[in-house]
Amino acid sequence: MKYAVLAPVAAGVTADPSWIGPYAEHADACGFESIVVVEHAVVSSGYSSVYPYDKSGKMELADDLDIPDPLDLLAFLAGRTSRIRLATGVLVLPNHHPVVLAKRIATLDALSGGRVRLTVGMGWMREEIEACGVEFESRGRRADEQLQILRALWADTAPQGAAFKGDFFSFENLMSYPKPVQQGGVPIHIGGHTKAAARRAGRYGNGIQPLGLVGEELQGVLKLMRSEAEKAGRDPEALELTLGHSLSVVTPEKAEKLAAMGADRLVLRATPTKDLSEAKDELSACAERLGLDGS
Repeated sequence: MKYAVLAPVAAGVTADPSWIGPYAEHADACGFESIVVVEHAVVSSGYSSVYPYDKSGKMELADDLDIPDPLDLLAFLAGRTSRIRLATGVLVLPNHHPVVLAKRIATLDALSGGRVRLTVGMGWMREEIEACGVEFESRGRRADEQLQILRALWADTAPQGAAFKGDFFSFENLMSYPKPVQQGGVPIHIGGHTKAAARRAGRYGNGIQPLGLVGEELQGVLKLMRSEAEKAGRDPEALELTLGHSLSVVTPEKAEKLAAMGADRLVLRATPTKDLSEAKDELSACAERLGLDGS
């Protein structure tokens, strides 16, 4: 099992370099596999969109909370750490033009020594996505093209360059360098709870993070993802499953149960606090409980 730490954005500390830098360094020293950061380019004050992962229809984050750009934050953390992987969870894919995004992620991967993992979602806040200039209803079809474009621009296509022709994006003879350090490009995982997310993960992704699903619904998503991978001529057993849990209460026994359900990674939610010492102590206690090795 791989154990990731979700940066505690709800505490309002992830844009404070004197807080989040030492926190990431401590997570690295404790032996956690990755640190995960979230994205909202903007939040609409009093939004009417329904947040699908809470019965209230509202996310836990305040409208005016500091939510730094995820890739810029990960670049900062890359310079403060040496081993821990750098992940988004999730990056709102419709907010980004894929040609520019491909360059930003490849640059981050190159400068971090191949430590980037990208988890993307289609986004649920209509107001945010439309403010970024994208039609909300077509974001899924756009995403399918975006994922293909990232792969195309990360591949070695010299000397003629990469080409793509779709309904939303078209280009030819494009050279995008540097390339990601990781062989095959940066791993892309799909976040979401829908059948469309499962199909997208099977066709284009390296795994899925099925937010909020358990039991038969979770197994159904996994089965669909693997079926789509087989149809696309891909190895379904190579795709990873990432689930969530709480940093303060996760145990080896619970992790074993989730592994039996197919989980390869747990993204652990920290207790929101502005007290850095308390936050680091929580990391240390969890790492000791799980038997992590930071050496």
